[in-house]
Amino acid sequence: MKAVGVEQRVASSDHLLTADQVNADSSYLRMKRFVDFIGAFTGLILLSPIFLLIAILIKIEDPKGPVFFKQVRIGKNETEFQMYKFRSMVSDAEERLKDLLTLNEVSGAMFKMKDDPRITKIGRFIRKTSIDELPQLWNVLKGDMSLVGPRPPLLREVVEYSSYDRQRLLVIPGCTGLWQVSGRSNLNFDQMVKLDLKYIEDRTFWFDLKIIFKTVLMIIGSKDAY
Repeated sequence: MKAVGVEQRVASSDHLLTADQVNADSSYLRMKRFVDFIGAFTGLILLSPIFLLIAILIKIEDPKGPVFFKQVRIGKNETEFQMYKFRSMVSDAEERLKDLLTLNEVSGAMFKMKDDPRITKIGRFIRKTSIDELPQLWNVLKGDMSLVGPRPPLLREVVEYSSYDRQRLLVIPGCTGLWQVSGRSNLNFDQMVKLDLKYIEDRTFWFDLKIIFKTVLMIIGSKDAY
């Protein structure tokens, strides 16, 4: 993996976290990695029937497109990695994005659109239930991601980050986090960053478990996802 260079805006805060500060608790980090590995390994085994079913449904709707969607994301210390999802959009979704950027429904360095025309029928269902995120368990198993942490951004988003925003990149990104259980798509970019930094400063083993539990409840309720 390689470090990426980013352009900086003026920092939004005089006080910035450092890597040494946020990674000082080695016992917590070891426990977090242990839970990540066991959780991802167990999840991949237990959820394999769902993986097979979703793969079949994706192929039925769009036989020519791949089952999985992989995309370069930015992780801890601004390193690049390939993040995996079930494909929920048409095969040329990335090419169509440039025509939709003016319709972005959130402010800041990310793109969200509730009625995105690129989403397939099965894609809308797996997004609503967050099933499209399940392949990221493989990223967790590899160590690119954690079960809990800030969501990994795209490079085009990171180049717009200020020094304040870039504090999100001091820790391993996660499949879920405080932002997701606090409003998800209903929150703007600045609110997301604030929640991510709160998690980074306050994170503990029990805080992680609480977020995982809340995530499960949200998936069951299927709210705020698009």
